[in-house]
Amino acid sequence: MTKHNIQAIRGMRDILPTQTTWWHRMEDQLLSVLKLYGYKEIRTPILEKTALFSRSIGEQTDIVSKEMYTFTDRDGSSLTMRPEGTASVVRAFVEHNLIRAEPVNRLFYMGPMFRHERPQKGRYRQFYQMGAELLGSADPAADVELMELMVRCISSVGLDDTSLHINSLGCSECRPAYREKLVEYLKKHEQRLCDDCKRRLETNPLRVLDCKKDACISVSQKAPHMMDFLCHDCSEHFETVRAGLSALDLQYELDHRMVRGLDYYGRTTFELIAKGLGAQNAVAAGGRYDGLVKQIGGPDVPAVGFASGLDRILLLLQEQLQQPKAMPVLFLVTHGNEAWLEGLKISAMLRRDGFKVMTDVRRGSMKSQMKRADKDGARFVLIVGDDELSSGQVTVKDMVATPGSAKQISVPSDELSTWLRARLGDGKGQSR
Repeated sequence: MTKHNIQAIRGMRDILPTQTTWWHRMEDQLLSVLKLYGYKEIRTPILEKTALFSRSIGEQTDIVSKEMYTFTDRDGSSLTMRPEGTASVVRAFVEHNLIRAEPVNRLFYMGPMFRHERPQKGRYRQFYQMGAELLGSADPAADVELMELMVRCISSVGLDDTSLHINSLGCSECRPAYREKLVEYLKKHEQRLCDDCKRRLETNPLRVLDCKKDACISVSQKAPHMMDFLCHDCSEHFETVRAGLSALDLQYELDHRMVRGLDYYGRTTFELIAKGLGAQNAVAAGGRYDGLVKQIGGPDVPAVGFASGLDRILLLLQEQLQQPKAMPVLFLVTHGNEAWLEGLKISAMLRRDGFKVMTDVRRGSMKSQMKRADKDGARFVLIVGDDELSSGQVTVKDMVATPGSAKQISVPSDELSTWLRARLGDGKGQSR
């Protein structure tokens, strides 16, 4: 019988050590910005009850009807691997009554999501999202803060060639009249729509506006605009949002075709568009979802949030930026058993002081250890042998010494951290 290697599931992939350097750089930058705005991390389970998503996202959405990974548990209950983060955050918010301790909650999450869709550039069936949610304010100030945070997060990782698109989806008072007018228009052009949009025409007509197929784009470009149907409160809310963005000097485009694929959104909706990703070019998107907390069983708490696809951001970063610089490597070379034992103490001391120290755990020859140090890109090689043991010193070899500077020097063991810090700075806080 022929043996076949077991490989990763289609649409899911391994993130290898050569790639995680990029991930660490991106995550560190995002975390630093989120902290500046006072957002606190929440971690929710990957598995949730299926009803959470069918109730919040909407039975007729593509996510619920076609894309979710759902299975029956041993007790007969239906479970789903989370396809997005907001519903889980809101479920936790309600379950733990977070509003009791704080009327306004600023929360963020990072982690894997799962959707069974066709894999394509920057899109996987297991994908990673970062999201931020602001629960407890119906004021346009919350919308503005979220958009400012979104733009700041994405620019912090190095993506500056982006554009902010905004729209208003109205509310339950003014949207029905628009929906009726939109369906009336779309039915006149139904034969030109793709099969998915013909189905959406009956179940979720606003999604037709978001279709990326050429024929559907051509139809939707002349469709009625929600902006023309906004009630007084929605219109006033949106104008205040725009005033806030202008005060921050955040440039934006009014995009009448932009809608959200999830049922819980209303009023302000927004996307951050980047070049280089083809038709699916949004790297972050979000909006207001005032009714979701109550829909899931909690109090009537207004909320707004956004999510960003980290896989797609990383794809653009790798195309536009150089490989992130790693922390300078110290490589400890030892000769003999006593030197190895002393080297263990030295490497432990240096790591406690924040330096990255590598060793050859095979304890090969001095020559093979030096080769390993060179391959690992060592900045300094620390050598401990019989001479060093007797003198209480460490021989330090500078692997990138400039002309005229000493390539090798002896440093007392108890002064090694100070000597290295003077040349490398504090090892802590550098790229991993």
